[in-house]
Amino acid sequence: MTEKTEQRQALRLPGPMLLVGCGKMGGAMLRGWLARGVAGPQIFVVDPSPRELDDVIAAGVTVVAKPGDLPADFAPGVILLAIKPQFMDDALPDYRRFVRPGVLLLSIAAGKTLDYLRHRLGNATIIRSMPNTPAAIGRGMTVIVRQPDVAAADLRLCAELLSAVGEIAWVDDEDLINAVTAVSGGGPAYVFLLIDCLAEAGRAAGLPADLAMQLARATVCGSGELAYRSSESAEALRKAVMSPKGTTEQAIAVLMAPDGLQPLMTRAVAAATARSRELAAG
Repeated sequence: MTEKTEQRQALRLPGPMLLVGCGKMGGAMLRGWLARGVAGPQIFVVDPSPRELDDVIAAGVTVVAKPGDLPADFAPGVILLAIKPQFMDDALPDYRRFVRPGVLLLSIAAGKTLDYLRHRLGNATIIRSMPNTPAAIGRGMTVIVRQPDVAAADLRLCAELLSAVGEIAWVDDEDLINAVTAVSGGGPAYVFLLIDCLAEAGRAAGLPADLAMQLARATVCGSGELAYRSSESAEALRKAVMSPKGTTEQAIAVLMAPDGLQPLMTRAVAAATARSRELAAG
């Protein structure tokens, strides 16, 4: 089941929030929480190289370069791990002191399993999720692993935090996060590649390069918005563009050929899923 963000109530936290890492994804979430009514002074950020955070600092958010700079009596109610997976091994020991009963720890790191996090952080309430970069404009897609041993209130809070930057969905099998990573986690890159390929095809057909890119970007972005707003299926929307024996039908015949777009995309997602499983295995 997926959920879209529509006129939600102000977000309430059970205590101070600690955001570990404030890059593109962490920053997008932080701004989403502030927009949902979370008070800036409730949020503490640790990022060794904070950039472009003047707006959140002005909102009262505390930003420090390392965990040792946090107040001595700091006791977060929620910890969100938004650091890159390759830095996890070195970073996590510094945060184990904040893990105690009642603290909710939410990870958005690819390839780092619940077992990995529990081994390094102890007996904590840990929830794993996989967002994507359109969260930066409030149009992200995040999938959350729903665990039977996690209280409903914690799952609900996790959903509220992540829905602040887009849609959410749930899976019960953690292994499915590998396929989620391949489809929606990496999906924006596939779409951006589609823009480049469509623009290059236009250029090859004789269009000036700048016009071809303008057409490709506007078409992909507009089509995505239409799909988002429409209740019709992608297939129905596609067929609505096509006329019998028309130009689009000829192009779609090429893309839907046995060696066309579908088998290529299936192989691409399979490769990304396999790599995600390799990363999860250590």
